[in-house]
Amino acid sequence: MKFFKMIPVLMILGVFGCTKNSNPNGNPTVTSTTPGNQGSGVGRNQAVSFTFSQAMDSSTINDSTFIVTQAGVRVTGTVTYSGKTATFTPTVIFAAATAYTATINTGAKDVAGKSLASNVVLNFTTGGTTSTLAAVDLGTAANFVVVAKSAINNSSTSAITGDLGLSPAAASYITGLSLTAATGYATSAQVTGKLYAADMAAPTPINLTTTVSNMATAYTNAAGRPSPDFVELGTGNIGGKTLAPGLYKWSTAVTVPTDVTISGGANDVWIFQISGDMTTSSAVKVILGGSAQAKNIFWQVAGKVTIGTTSHVEGTILCKTGITFLTGASLNGRALAQTAVILDANTIMNP
Repeated sequence: MKFFKMIPVLMILGVFGCTKNSNPNGNPTVTSTTPGNQGSGVGRNQAVSFTFSQAMDSSTINDSTFIVTQAGVRVTGTVTYSGKTATFTPTVIFAAATAYTATINTGAKDVAGKSLASNVVLNFTTGGTTSTLAAVDLGTAANFVVVAKSAINNSSTSAITGDLGLSPAAASYITGLSLTAATGYATSAQVTGKLYAADMAAPTPINLTTTVSNMATAYTNAAGRPSPDFVELGTGNIGGKTLAPGLYKWSTAVTVPTDVTISGGANDVWIFQISGDMTTSSAVKVILGGSAQAKNIFWQVAGKVTIGTTSHVEGTILCKTGITFLTGASLNGRALAQTAVILDANTIMNP
């Protein structure tokens, strides 16, 4: 009786109790790729990878077995292997709107010495455009250094060069700047320029309505630009990087923990599409390299913008929510917010 009771147990152990063969089906295979085969709009900063069905012999994953080409010409880069994934990182970012081919060949072998049954080929096309990126048209918002809809609040003494506009909120929502009223505008000892609010004399109200509308249109234009050149660069951490001209896109927040350089020609344009918040750490600087100009740099931010204490930013900030400058921060550009702009002993000038 006991013998018959043991039979099911032995059968179960026979099926499940043994160690699984690490290579039960012979040759290794590629189970996934990044980017996907025939992918389009791929970020020019994208690393290319093949993931295998089983562990590979790392000595066989190299620049002889993992090759990337463009129009038949080999692309230089670095090949690494970790876990079950082989990765190719180009030495120079991929060209815009260009077709590439990545191949992992049969020289790649698993730890048992078995090779791929055949070469695996991956084709993809990068995003971006080969023409010069067009600047964002700010309309009449370009005439202002600060535009907000709900409030402009200042602590301590700031130094602002350029005009400020607030609408639909009234002048009472401009605080900390000690306004002196005039007809249709106000002045402040802290501002080299004029301050306008929705409740001031005509034609200021209608002019501000147009400016705020232009600001919103510019935000939508920047957010809607297609075919980004760079996607999820640094997974949102751009500290220490040198940023070439082009369209950048992140689905997350962007942080700037260390200095970043924006480098290019006088007519080059940079548009940064940021779905989350944007934050710079204290004393961090956005630096212009080459002949890059602040007037051609646009930060489109869906979340909050926080410019850290004594840090410095170049370019126009188009923010769907609020922009906060912490103590001593500076901006060579424009702060255009669809809610409030908060200031604290800041230096801001129109580019």
